[in-house]
Amino acid sequence: MSQVSIRQADEDDLEAIAEVFLAAWRTSYREVLPSQLVDGMDATRARRLWRPSVAPDAERTVRVALDANGSIVGVVAWGRDPDDPTAGHVYSLYVHPVAQGHRIGARLLDEAVTSLATAGLQQATLWVFEANASARAFYARCGWQPTHGRRVEPEFGEPEIQLTRAIGGGHQPSDRVAAE
Repeated sequence: MSQVSIRQADEDDLEAIAEVFLAAWRTSYREVLPSQLVDGMDATRARRLWRPSVAPDAERTVRVALDANGSIVGVVAWGRDPDDPTAGHVYSLYVHPVAQGHRIGARLLDEAVTSLATAGLQQATLWVFEANASARAFYARCGWQPTHGRRVEPEFGEPEIQLTRAIGGGHQPSDRVAAE
């Protein structure tokens, strides 16, 4: 997985993005979320979740990682924090299970952080399932720290914690992360 490129996503990428999301959801959350929640996510629901993010008038930026064959293997979405418009927010970060462990997630996350910092924002936030220890460790290696924010979204019914990261000024790219 040495040759990976990153580009802006568009509506034509919806199917491939939904496939990456669904594969990552089913694999990464199998031991984290209740099985009915993991198994309840299907292709139709995945497309419905991602369609607004890749629409031409989307308020979020979505970039995809492509392997050497041009297949989408990762996706990240970011924009303004809905609770604090002076901060950025990473809405989603997913890497296909076959591509995990190749620093694709770190590169995609750095795309988001760099873009938000370039827009003049000083801080970014994201939400992660509290039980997802591997994701929490990944984000910690990338410089993200827990806040006191907690939520349970009705759609998922599982506790999430908020993470934050300073991104302005002395931004350190997450591509220096040792492992993903």
